[in-house]
Amino acid sequence: MRTRIVWPLVAAALLGGCAGTQAAPAQPEQLTVQVLGTLPHDSTAFTEGLEYSGTTLYESRGLEGKSALTAGPAGGTPAKQVTVPSPLFAEGITVLGPKLWQLTWRDGIAIERDSQTLAELRRVHYDGEGWGLCHQPSGRLVMSNGSSMLTFRDPQTFAVTGSVDVGQDQLNELECVGDTVYANVWQTGTILRIDAGTGRITAKIDAGKLRTPSRPGEDVLNGIAAIPGTDEFLLTGKLWPTSFRVKFVPENQRTGT
Repeated sequence: MRTRIVWPLVAAALLGGCAGTQAAPAQPEQLTVQVLGTLPHDSTAFTEGLEYSGTTLYESRGLEGKSALTAGPAGGTPAKQVTVPSPLFAEGITVLGPKLWQLTWRDGIAIERDSQTLAELRRVHYDGEGWGLCHQPSGRLVMSNGSSMLTFRDPQTFAVTGSVDVGQDQLNELECVGDTVYANVWQTGTILRIDAGTGRITAKIDAGKLRTPSRPGEDVLNGIAAIPGTDEFLLTGKLWPTSFRVKFVPENQRTGT
């Protein structure tokens, strides 16, 4: 009888020991921004979405009665611009070839546009708020709503296809690079690098030192655009007069501003 009792106890102890020695999840990398250059930015633009398609930079601008969408060279005068009719408050954008999706904040409307002319093609309704938007190589849309959730949507219908909880509230402007999502945390200078498959935060990027607000009304960091063909990003903020071309690097590699 003792043998029958002892062996299960030994096995349980061994299993418990193995479970106790499992490696803890890797902690997020701590990164910062290395400034490589600056470009002018329209200081009247309340930036809500920023994305490159080829050499064209698209920017969604918010505020009720002042919302707009622009397209053109980074740092230059937009080649195209359309207004978003009041009372809509424009938010994040993403460009998928000939089409573009633009969110609205509390209006529950996603606007599909022609990416060349910026003309409105149709409107699709969704539940909740719209904050940030980007798309993965598969075309799948990734959307934030100010919570800790990233919602996946069909690029044709805008229907929800899934979601993942990142564990960090106030996810805002998004940028997809492959299957990685970069998300600005609203009202902070922090950008998160997220594994979209698991929701795990793989890096926290301190971009808070890019700019100290110096003009009345100047607001927070809120524009992330990956520069095609490079490992660089263009960052800006709401009503900022400057955009920053940066790399994300460990603190000990940081040079410049």
